[in-house]
Amino acid sequence: MVQLLTPDGTRVEHDEFRFDGTTEDLVGYLKDMILARRFDAEATALQRHGELGLWTPLIGQEAAQVGSAHALRPADVVFPSYREHAVAMVLGVPVTNMLSLFRGSNGGYWEKLDSFKNYQIVIGCQTLHATGYAMGLQLDGAVGNERDDDNAAVIVYHGDGAASQGDVNEAYVFAASYNAPVVFFCQNNQWAISEPIALQSRIPLYQRARGFGFPGVQVDGNDVLAVKAVTDWAMARARAGDGPAFIEAFTYRMGAHTTSDDPTKYRERADEEAWRGRDPIARLTTYLRGMGAIDDAWQDAVEAEAKEFGAAARAAIPTLEATTMERLFDTVYAEPTVALEAQRREYAEFAAALEEDA
Repeated sequence: MVQLLTPDGTRVEHDEFRFDGTTEDLVGYLKDMILARRFDAEATALQRHGELGLWTPLIGQEAAQVGSAHALRPADVVFPSYREHAVAMVLGVPVTNMLSLFRGSNGGYWEKLDSFKNYQIVIGCQTLHATGYAMGLQLDGAVGNERDDDNAAVIVYHGDGAASQGDVNEAYVFAASYNAPVVFFCQNNQWAISEPIALQSRIPLYQRARGFGFPGVQVDGNDVLAVKAVTDWAMARARAGDGPAFIEAFTYRMGAHTTSDDPTKYRERADEEAWRGRDPIARLTTYLRGMGAIDDAWQDAVEAEAKEFGAAARAAIPTLEATTMERLFDTVYAEPTVALEAQRREYAEFAAALEEDA
């Protein structure tokens, strides 16, 4: 496993991967992780208050998301699953996009779709979308150019549970067959809802990549330095035309799978406590404090900013416009079809019948 910062905040070296960023970069990464955790907590509270229909907590996975997001360039494209809130925030996606989706307000259409595609609720489908998009980059001549700035690649996020899906394995096959410039970033948070990783795979997930014909690397997903270094490597080789790669970010879902889940029914408290000792925010804080890069004043200022950020997230809820079925029908296709119009009429008749019975 690639690790550059131990859980107790000690910097270590690795034979193949190194972090090339600055201390200033790390201070920025820490701030990103703190803000992402605050947003996550606010969204969870909003769901508990009935303002969101559901929420998918990211707590514990901040380093995997922030580190990988900072390895991306403007021309790269992200295909997320449904938990990549920190990736979205780093790339400038408004948090109202995520709130709207889980509130059911906007039909799921997002800003910044050129670089960050819609969340995918259906497990694993985004890997096929990402692989097809990556193949399109090849056809457009955006891969393997002599001038590196002319190149682009795709990163697709999925969980350990999704790695058991047929769609995901088909995406691996196509990516390898066409040498597509796509990086599969698997956040192995140890649990596919209530199923542990030991029931899904007899070998570490990153070793599966070899069977498909491309390299796989396991990285400490709670170490933002290591995640950034490994993702830099994978994205660079993809942009250069060297094909796909698989990253297994070995992390832990400190919270529930979703707000409808109760992890105390299937997880041991001792296991949770052990992983809390590997908290990605705590370890980077320890390291930066030891260097003198941050102090109490810095932390107080970031906490104040996080508080304001959380208040802004709460204040955004009343501004989210409720969608209607009519609007949803209007946005399925650019031009209406005969079948769609038949469905629209069928729904209108159904809704009218409900009103008569009320």
